[in-house]
Amino acid sequence: MEWRRFHTLLTPDEMGQADRITIRRGVSGFVLMKAAGNRVAEAALKMIGDIGTGGTCRIACLGGPGNNGGDAFVAAELLRRSGHSVVVHTLSKPECLSGDAALAAGYYEGTVEPLDTFEPEKTDLVIDGLLGAGLSRPIEGDVAALIARTNTAAPRLLAIDLPSGVSGKSGAILGDAFQAERTVSFFRAKPGHFLEPGRTRCGSVDIRQIGIEANVLDTIRPKAFLNQPELWRLQLNLPAGAGHKYDRGHAVVFSGPALKTGAARLAANAALRAGAGLVTLLSPPNAILVNASHLTAVMLRKCEGSGDLGEILVDHRFNAFVLGPGFGTGERVRDYARLVLEAGRALVLDADGISAFSDVRNILFDNEKQPSEGEGVRLVLTPHAGEFARLFPDIAEADRLSKLDRARQAAERANAVIVLKGRDTVIASPDGRAVINANGTPWLATAGTGDVLSGIIAAQLAQGMPAFEAAAAGVWMHGRAAELFGPGLTAEELAGQLPRVFVELMEA
Repeated sequence: MEWRRFHTLLTPDEMGQADRITIRRGVSGFVLMKAAGNRVAEAALKMIGDIGTGGTCRIACLGGPGNNGGDAFVAAELLRRSGHSVVVHTLSKPECLSGDAALAAGYYEGTVEPLDTFEPEKTDLVIDGLLGAGLSRPIEGDVAALIARTNTAAPRLLAIDLPSGVSGKSGAILGDAFQAERTVSFFRAKPGHFLEPGRTRCGSVDIRQIGIEANVLDTIRPKAFLNQPELWRLQLNLPAGAGHKYDRGHAVVFSGPALKTGAARLAANAALRAGAGLVTLLSPPNAILVNASHLTAVMLRKCEGSGDLGEILVDHRFNAFVLGPGFGTGERVRDYARLVLEAGRALVLDADGISAFSDVRNILFDNEKQPSEGEGVRLVLTPHAGEFARLFPDIAEADRLSKLDRARQAAERANAVIVLKGRDTVIASPDGRAVINANGTPWLATAGTGDVLSGIIAAQLAQGMPAFEAAAAGVWMHGRAAELFGPGLTAEELAGQLPRVFVELMEA
């Protein structure tokens, strides 16, 4: 699959490279800037229509010393010509600008005032072109105070590229950042558009084209993407007309003890709904009757220890396992994980399964670095932030790293696919590929939804999907199922939305 053509995310440095390649090919930087300013003006006019003033709108464009400031000057001139009251408030005097930004300042024929004259309370629409996406140090002093005052006044705010104060690479807030209603960016989105807290500060994100050809990506070769079905749809193992259940794999979920069986059943039922041909729940003896009273299509089998599991693993049809939900921590988790991985089966390790290795993490990592010849990655780890910190404490504590960087470093260290959960879930592969997930709903923040996710991922693994694509597909399906249900979602109802998700995927 040609990943570089789908939903690419570019860091600020990579976007700068795209600009330079385009300019070397004969397109001037000012032509790109004018196109960007036009796109900003179009977005502003749409927002003005939403404001519904019915006449002249008071617009304040905030211009910094870089290209974002130049974009703001171009947009300001177009809006001025549209009959609106426009003032550009600048961080630097126009005569101090250079390059394309200076040309843009000369293009603007309206009023220019210092930044300290800006009064957000007297403005209908603010266009933020103050600081760029490549900001690397915290905003302080008068600019930080102005941002705080603007956020308090809460005028409609349109950000150019990213709200000033948001890191385009990490989504981090550097000192303070504007709260935008809408953000217009160019060519391809940046990680900071989708990583929290930047994602919240951006509002809705609109990516517009300004004349940069898509084939510049062949030179840049980015490895970060927005998680969308185009990335993995062709690898979904949808049922064939002449197929049967054994073509679709056999997922296995380990159950916890009698009073902690619900999480495993959520995962097992989700695996069945998500396409696994067969699903078996492995239960300790004291939970057999509890599980039996709740299961119908999911099969049940006793597993009391390593001996029982060894016998089960003799049957190669059991090909994808989920270990951790409601299972408890301790030596038994580690033994089971080791046996599954040594047998060459795919394993989704979640919840208690992750925590069990917090003090002996190298046992897990070293084992997974010995795959059989010809096999790819078999281990998928699905931690939330707390579990991630227990398994990768040094990576979690490295403030300089973005969530994307953390997931990538952890994936390389563990030779596993990492699903670092949250509103901005990141899925990373040991080879450096990574996707950021952007669908879902706050209603997913409820008990048991992570167990459902583990089952969905296991179902894709059971059907033969590579681990990275299986994890990316599972996370997206999980989020889309939640969107389809809407408010009041509980984990029990989540898997029931998967048929509608598959209908959408097949019809697209």
